[in-house]
Amino acid sequence: MDTISRPDLKKRPILASSQLRYAAAYVLITFVVLLFLNLYTASTIRSLTFSAQKTAMEDKLQLIVSSFSTVETLDEPTVREVVTSTSDLHATRVIVTDPAGYVLYDSNQGAGRLVLFPEITEALAGNDVFYAHYDERALVSRAAMPIMSFNRLIGAVYLMERDADQAALIGSLQRNILRISLVLVAAVLLFSLVFSLLFSRRMRRIVGSVQQMYAGNYDQRLQLRGNDEVAQLGAVFNELAARLGQSEAVRKQFVSNASHELKTPLASIRLLSDSILQNDMDPATTREFVHDIGEEADRLTRLTEKLLELTKLDSVRPDEREIDDVGQVAGRVLRMLEPLAKQREITLALQAAPECTVLSAEDDLYQILFNLAENAIKYNRPGGSVLLKVRREDESIVIDVEDTGLGIPEEARSHIFERFYRVDKARSRKAGGAGLGLSIVHDMTQRNDGTVEVGEREGGGSRFTLRFPAFDLEEGGEDA
Repeated sequence: MDTISRPDLKKRPILASSQLRYAAAYVLITFVVLLFLNLYTASTIRSLTFSAQKTAMEDKLQLIVSSFSTVETLDEPTVREVVTSTSDLHATRVIVTDPAGYVLYDSNQGAGRLVLFPEITEALAGNDVFYAHYDERALVSRAAMPIMSFNRLIGAVYLMERDADQAALIGSLQRNILRISLVLVAAVLLFSLVFSLLFSRRMRRIVGSVQQMYAGNYDQRLQLRGNDEVAQLGAVFNELAARLGQSEAVRKQFVSNASHELKTPLASIRLLSDSILQNDMDPATTREFVHDIGEEADRLTRLTEKLLELTKLDSVRPDEREIDDVGQVAGRVLRMLEPLAKQREITLALQAAPECTVLSAEDDLYQILFNLAENAIKYNRPGGSVLLKVRREDESIVIDVEDTGLGIPEEARSHIFERFYRVDKARSRKAGGAGLGLSIVHDMTQRNDGTVEVGEREGGGSRFTLRFPAFDLEEGGEDA
């Protein structure tokens, strides 16, 4: 046999809270964004620094190269004189070579040897060259440029600079940006944790109330401040709890009333059957008891049919409707009830205006009028009358069901449509009623967009007034 277990509603640890997971996701996203910004900023600072350094070194190289523009051949004395006369180079190392790559001037070492630095090799091939490298200790830049005279390569000049100050400046900027990023990450983390804890506390209150309501306590109410989604959820929860509590109370009352109504005829049947079994009765008495058992069975049948009808009304809403002429439906109802009316000496009458049509679910209008007219006959005086009046008022069709009976006390009129409610219980049972007919009328009327009211008839008796939206056949045909 399949079993349904109770869902696990135990209190979960805070670390399992979805809000904390969301907060961790926010912090991770913030961390990734700040990391990207750090890398991008560091790359941008280096690119700008390298670009400025390249421009400065190219200007220095151009200054030296332009000094040899009128010289046909480079020699060591000429090169030394030109380089030493250039006082604003501020380079860590300066090298000038001939076209073969032999040093004519080297600010750090002597001349005459062959140098094969990649930068010098590129420059002797006729290209301007610049390389830069940064580490935490220094910014090292290397640049080289060919020396041309009368469109002829006569040598190359090479500069190398090692700048510890710029390296320190770049490192300081990067460290400051990193510190700021870490502070932002910590602030986001702290804010996310605080927000998550506050939010989770409100959610835990909701979860706790749901657990209480699951256990059957529908008196739970939440008081959540604010106008955000959580506060709206709390308001919806309060409304749901109120409706569930009301539904549960109605259900319990319905079950209690239904059990009571079913118990009475069942007890009568049991008592009558025991009497037949335990006593020696003559055939006439036995037939009388069996007849009583049949009447109680009929009563049970009527009660179960009405309970089934109420169940259908609670669970199904009509999707298809039909056009009913109220006067014609009322006439069919009175014809069906005519034998009962003659038996009780009740006069039936109908006053119906023409072209009073409504839209209703299948057989609903007939059932509504039948229940009201049947009650009007059953609870009438001998020799009384029942009148059905159908008329139109503006956009509504109004139906009055009047009887000349004892009437309904004013204090009972607000309860008359409640299930199992009866004004006179003894008289209702005698007439075969279970207090469900008017409840069915009320529910059917509502699901067909109508209203039903009860009042006092002039001259004594009761008047039930029904109102339904009018449906004009011509307008309906045009819409279709």
